Amino acid sequence: MFLKSKKIIPLIVISAFLLIAYIVAKNPPQTQRGRPSDAPQLNVDVMTLNKTETTIYIDSYGKVQPRTQSILLPQVSGQIIAISPNFRDGGFFEKGDILIELDDRDHKAEIQIAKSALYTAQQALSEEQARVEQAKQDWQRLGNEGQPSELVLRKPQLQSAQAKVYSAQASLAKSELALERTKVKAPFTGRILKKEVDIGQVVSSNTQLAEIYAVDYVEVRLPIQNKDLSYIDLPESNRFQGKASHQPHVELSSDLLNTPQTWQGKVVRTEGAFDTASQQLFVVAQIDDPYGLNQTEGLPLKIGQYVKANIVGKVLKDALVIPNKSIYQGSYVYTVENKVLKRKDVSLAWQNDDIALVKTGLVEGELLVLTPLGQVNSGTPVAINAKDGVAMEKKPQGNRKSAEGARTGLGNKGERNKAGGQKEQGQNSKSTNTEGVQS
Repeated sequence: MFLKSKKIIPLIVISAFLLIAYIVAKNPPQTQRGRPSDAPQLNVDVMTLNKTETTIYIDSYGKVQPRTQSILLPQVSGQIIAISPNFRDGGFFEKGDILIELDDRDHKAEIQIAKSALYTAQQALSEEQARVEQAKQDWQRLGNEGQPSELVLRKPQLQSAQAKVYSAQASLAKSELALERTKVKAPFTGRILKKEVDIGQVVSSNTQLAEIYAVDYVEVRLPIQNKDLSYIDLPESNRFQGKASHQPHVELSSDLLNTPQTWQGKVVRTEGAFDTASQQLFVVAQIDDPYGLNQTEGLPLKIGQYVKANIVGKVLKDALVIPNKSIYQGSYVYTVENKVLKRKDVSLAWQNDDIALVKTGLVEGELLVLTPLGQVNSGTPVAINAKDGVAMEKKPQGNRKSAEGARTGLGNKGERNKAGGQKEQGQNSKSTNTEGVQS
């Protein structure tokens, strides 16, 4: 009986599995299909497009260089017996300051010798003048008629004695000048870039004492991209006009320290030719008194330091400005019309790292989508993010910290989009070189 039951149990299990499999095969699961919901599944932020008066700011960069840089050389030979406390690398000096003193004893002796020669020449001149006067009296006493010749009056001898006096005077002046030059004076107000000599060293007229540069102002050579030339008033002048009347303001900055530093300057001139390597035009910015009392905060400007420049360009009226984060692949944007997403192809007149000027493709009053979108088809229903039932209008952020920027809808430069964080995964555009602005 026990053996019989052991054979029946496996048969019952197998039969049960077969029955379950048959039931499942005959009754497959049913998919409950219905109409998709018409409610929008995507919420977006938008801004209402408005034409505004916009100031263009041109970004550039360059290296700080001195207005005047020269090698300080002595004009006489001698041993250095004293140096100024400011005669050191980085030391400041004023025009006329004595930087180095040379041993002057040889030059003082030369002055005494020159004075002796001058006294001798003056004595000879006085004796010759007396002989000339005697010759005149002898001519008259002998009763000769007419004017005596120059030889009779000893004029050649008198001129020779006078010439010796002039030569002695010149030698004395030269010796006195050499004595004065034993004190090496600063030719301008400046700073020591590199010190070459020290006390006790014997120098000659071709020995380099130091490399110095002027500090009344420094210059920065800035390249201007060809696409930006139409949006800046260059300080051009001709050979009759002289100094250009218009000099655009420029703000230079450096981030060497934890706190960014800025300096105010002006673009004073353009170079006479395009750079052969980059085919760009360079302008020269000037920073007045970079080491003065008004420039004491932070690290002073250093020669050779790289700085960023933000140049004030032209003011455009009725410009249509949009943020770069709303542009995809540099050619199209999304707008909202009747709660439906619309793709619009656009043409840009100008563009920097933050904003773009629209040439064609958009009109005033349209709702521009600011929310980053992926692969979204035109015609997708969307809902506009609202506050108190009113669609929020956002303005594009510019790149200039100024009252004028606030007035034109351009924000603080420090509020720019963070380095690519808001440039949507390669979809946003970069520079576009086209002409004109939508009017």
